[in-house]
Amino acid sequence: MTDSRTTVVVITHNRRRELLRTLDRLAALPENPPVIVTDNGSTDGTAGAVARHHPWVRLLRPGRNLGAVGRNLAIRQVSTPYVAFCDDDSWWAPGSLTGAADLLDRHPALGSVTARIVVEPDGTDDPIVEELRDSPVPGPDWLPGPALGSFLAAATVLRTDAFRTAGGFHPRLWLGGEEELLAADLAADGWWLTYADHLVVHHHPSVARDATLRRSHGIRNTLWFTWLRRPAGPALRRTVNLARTVPRDTASLRAFAEAAAALPWVLRERRVLPHEVESRLRLLEPAQRASKARRYTG
Repeated sequence: MTDSRTTVVVITHNRRRELLRTLDRLAALPENPPVIVTDNGSTDGTAGAVARHHPWVRLLRPGRNLGAVGRNLAIRQVSTPYVAFCDDDSWWAPGSLTGAADLLDRHPALGSVTARIVVEPDGTDDPIVEELRDSPVPGPDWLPGPALGSFLAAATVLRTDAFRTAGGFHPRLWLGGEEELLAADLAADGWWLTYADHLVVHHHPSVARDATLRRSHGIRNTLWFTWLRRPAGPALRRTVNLARTVPRDTASLRAFAEAAAALPWVLRERRVLPHEVESRLRLLEPAQRASKARRYTG
C-alpha cells in the first residue's frame, strides 16, 4: 500500500520522547510516507535521538525555534504533490493519508482536507470535531465534506503548491492559531477547504507545553488576522467579542497589548479578503462565539 503522493512534516521543540513515539507510528504506516522533521532548537537531545532511532527521517536543524515557520522550512524540501502536517504528539492513522490524497486527486479545486482528531489515551473525539462536522460555511455540491473557514495544521493534508503560492505560515504569528491567516489566503486564491470524518489523526497531548503562552499567542494572532484581512466592521465586531469573552487575566492583557503594538505593521500589510471569502467568515461568527473548543479560551 505504499503511497508516494504525500510527505509528512513534523515540527518539534524539546519533546524527544513524544516525537520518537510519533515517528514510530509514522514508520509503521502502510503508506510508507517520507517524513521531514524540523527540530526547532531543542536542547533535550532530540536531534541525536532521531538520527539514532529513525535515520530514514530527513532532519532539519535551523538552530532556533521558528515556531510554525519550521513547517515552511520543511516544505522547501517536499517534492510530493501533497503535504500532511502532524505535531510531535500526534500521528496519522493507517490509510488516512491515502484517503486524503484520493480526495485531493478527485477534486482539483480542493486545497486541503482536515481529518477527525481522536484524543488519546481515551480514544474520544476532540471537542473541535463536532464544530468541524457542523460547519456553517456553504460549499459547492462537489465538495466531499463540510466546507471549512480554517483548518487545524496537526490534522490536515494540503496541496504543496497551494501552500507555497499562499506564502505558508506567516513568521510574525509564530505559533498559536497560525492557521487562520493561511486558510483565508488559500480561500482567496480560490481553494476550498473541507473536513473528512472518515480520516483520523490521533493526538496524545504532551504535558510539556506552556498552555498560557499558547493561549496568549492565539488571542494575539486572532486579532492580527482579523485586522489584516477583515473589513473594518466585522473586524471591530470580532475584537469586541474577544475582549468580552477571553479570560480576564495577564495572558489576555499581554495578547491585546502585543496586538496593539503591531498596529503600524498591520495597517501596512492589511489586505481585505474578496467578498465571497468574507461572506463565508461572517457565517462562522455565531459558531465562534458559541465555541467550547477554541484553544485560546481556556
